[in-house]
Amino acid sequence: MTWPGNHPISEAQRAAWRDEFAESDAALGFEIGDDFVPFTQRDDIFSRAQWDPAVRSEDSDAFFASYRAGAVPRRGQGFSQKDFALRNAAWAVSDIISGRAAHEGAREGFGAPIRPDTALAKAKAPVDDVAAQTAEIKRLARLFGADLVGITKIDSRWHYSSRVDNRDMSEADNTLPESVTHVIVMGHAMHYDLVATYPSALAGASTGLEYSHETAICIQLSGYIRALGYEAVASMNDTALVIPYAIKAGLGEYGRNQMVLTPEFGPRVRFSKIFTSLPLVVDQPRKMGLKDYCRTCTKCAVACPPKALPMGAPQTGRDSRSTIKGVTKWSANCEKCFGYWAKLKTDCAICMRVCPFNRRNTGWRDRLWRWLATGRARVVARAWDQRRGRDKPVKPRDWWARLTRG
Repeated sequence: MTWPGNHPISEAQRAAWRDEFAESDAALGFEIGDDFVPFTQRDDIFSRAQWDPAVRSEDSDAFFASYRAGAVPRRGQGFSQKDFALRNAAWAVSDIISGRAAHEGAREGFGAPIRPDTALAKAKAPVDDVAAQTAEIKRLARLFGADLVGITKIDSRWHYSSRVDNRDMSEADNTLPESVTHVIVMGHAMHYDLVATYPSALAGASTGLEYSHETAICIQLSGYIRALGYEAVASMNDTALVIPYAIKAGLGEYGRNQMVLTPEFGPRVRFSKIFTSLPLVVDQPRKMGLKDYCRTCTKCAVACPPKALPMGAPQTGRDSRSTIKGVTKWSANCEKCFGYWAKLKTDCAICMRVCPFNRRNTGWRDRLWRWLATGRARVVARAWDQRRGRDKPVKPRDWWARLTRG
């Protein structure tokens, strides 16, 4: 199916969306105005860094080059040859898949879905019990390595009106098989100790590791479903915005730092998805109290070096081409954020590191803190968090030393 283009939406289409999603939007706290239009992928900040002179610079070109053979080690902890080598090695599996069809303009997992290697079985395996089938699929997703799994229905509003052709950065058709009805959303927890070293090239290994992991997991689970005779399209950052889907699948709530906050890992999660025709039971969104904590917490915004995160209440984004229009939410200044990444020559996730919900959640203290933070004792939780002094990063040399000690 082809999703609506990034042009004025008809009243009939808006009415259809309201009829279908008004109830779930209210439950989720989604505020979508009459000026909403689906986002075009060519306008995301990473795509713009390839074609938009307002974003592209020598720094941004060097940023992308550093993920290949162009890394230039420098003084300063976390930016040595070893740090860049580990970061880039962590991306290796993802890079192999994303690069195999780049000559056709399809950067799989980022600018286009991951192409299937498993043929669609001609005969469909019977599904006699949809609830049992859903439970089984979730267990298999975890078997392959997913940390979180949720199911929701297709919602065309969050699909890119067009994808991007990486050969010339032009708009390309964004299509899915007509038979797909559901989305399997998977969460992949990032390495806690590596995240603790942000901002550094070393910390960037935590991002690459999960992109490589989720690449394999998406291919494996979609291959299993296709072998059952049902359509399954593996997807990471391509095809549709994953954050709304993760929230609709009941995996978390939206945070001030532009990330999905999960009860299990806070914002320290990457998400992937599989579009499928397999009959499944949909998960319901949940009120978790994480977003409520965010309303009066500004730690991520205060800690952000380029001051790209908002300090105030959610607003309808209008000031950046890279912000979806017509949705009331916390929105970053994407140009400031990516500009800082480009100068660093690696990704930055200080906002993830300092988030109070970024915890191991393996001990009673973390579980107690989360219970306080998501209930009526948020003031107590905030004071406790500040007193513990969790904001300081781990020095990259200390991370390497721990690795050496085993």
